Amino acid sequence: MAVAGTTRANSDSAAEHRSRMQDMVRSLRHPNFQLFFGGQLISLIGTWMDTVAEAWLVYRLTHSPLLLGIASFAGQIPVFLLAPIGGVVADRLNRRSVVVATQATSMVLASILAFLTLTNRVTVVDVITLAALLGSVNAFDIPARQAFLVDMVGREDLMNAIALNSSMFNGARVIGPSIAGILVAKIGEGWCFFANAVSYIAVIAGLLMMKIEPKNLAKQQATSPWEHIAEGFRFVRNTAPIRAILMLLGLVSIVGMPYTVLMPIFASQVLHGNADTLGVLMGATGIGALCGALLLASRTKVQGLGRWIFVACCGFGASLILFALSRWYMLSVALLVPVGFFMMVQMASSNTLIQAMVPDQLRGRTMAVYSMVFMGVAPVGALIAGALADRITAPGTVALGGAIAILGGAIFARHLPKIRVEARRLILAQGMAAGEPAQELNASSVSEAPTIS
Repeated sequence: MAVAGTTRANSDSAAEHRSRMQDMVRSLRHPNFQLFFGGQLISLIGTWMDTVAEAWLVYRLTHSPLLLGIASFAGQIPVFLLAPIGGVVADRLNRRSVVVATQATSMVLASILAFLTLTNRVTVVDVITLAALLGSVNAFDIPARQAFLVDMVGREDLMNAIALNSSMFNGARVIGPSIAGILVAKIGEGWCFFANAVSYIAVIAGLLMMKIEPKNLAKQQATSPWEHIAEGFRFVRNTAPIRAILMLLGLVSIVGMPYTVLMPIFASQVLHGNADTLGVLMGATGIGALCGALLLASRTKVQGLGRWIFVACCGFGASLILFALSRWYMLSVALLVPVGFFMMVQMASSNTLIQAMVPDQLRGRTMAVYSMVFMGVAPVGALIAGALADRITAPGTVALGGAIAILGGAIFARHLPKIRVEARRLILAQGMAAGEPAQELNASSVSEAPTIS
């Protein structure tokens, strides 16, 4: 009897494990998302190789923290300036066609950078110019790609698709920088740029193979584009939960995220390493971020994500401070794992809650504001970080950013009880709770949920 009971318990445990794994990848049951996932994984490995190689190239050519900040600023400020237009395009045109066009343009820009570098003609001005052009493309790509997720998987699996998309992004973040570190050290930055250009073929092919139901966009296109832009901003401004989430995300983007811009300085001056060191440091961040994304992928409800956001923000800030204080290579690598983990939990939880609350006709424009806040204001932080690093050192700059992130998380936690009821109402209205009361921002009784007429 005891043996039979043990066998049954083991069988139940195995079944529960299989069920949990199936839940974690449930959005992959959609053929369109399978194509997207495979193509993007290959492309993103190339993108991360490009990111690391580009940062190392700028630092090798200039040895200037300020120019590292300027290069990052040039690559991301177009997102802030042009994302509202990109959001309107995502809501008024076929989203798949928009993403195909942006990916093809990015491939051309990557090819130009590869050619200039491999022929030893590249200058810092070339890198900055091409980064600005790519940033302009991303201003259209990011809102369309984020809004396109719901077209591939529907509302039921949207949360899982966002988490798996983040997992893919950070899985590539582990692989790409490691490959880039080896290639840069052995054969130079140019081949990383070339590999990135070739990698776009995979995602473009996957997009073209999809079968997407056409949507009626006549009503959207009948409205003035400028009125559409204003409508998106009004929705974000007047929706307290979304506004609060984006304000915290914007703060972290300005004060915390620039640590990545200063990473070549940590690799070279603080830890006395080379391009391999930079690749390992970036890869360690990616491992932590991948773990955070997989944790979110295992969730089936949005309950409690608001609490996750402020805890992750404070954890991110504390980890940054400890990393800034470290002077030991292995300790620095280890500390970047929680940095990546908490960063991803905050970002993906914020993305999930926002997409859960926004109506589909406003999705592109709302995700454009999300892009502005998450990526668009980051170049301001990069520029400030580059200037501060010249004055108070890179570790001092990163530690200061971590302290401000902790303060921001504490303020968000204080206001969280005030916004959770409205957030629940919005999620119920969008049908994200699958007929069950949604306790999305904090634990509370079902009786607190307002009645939806």
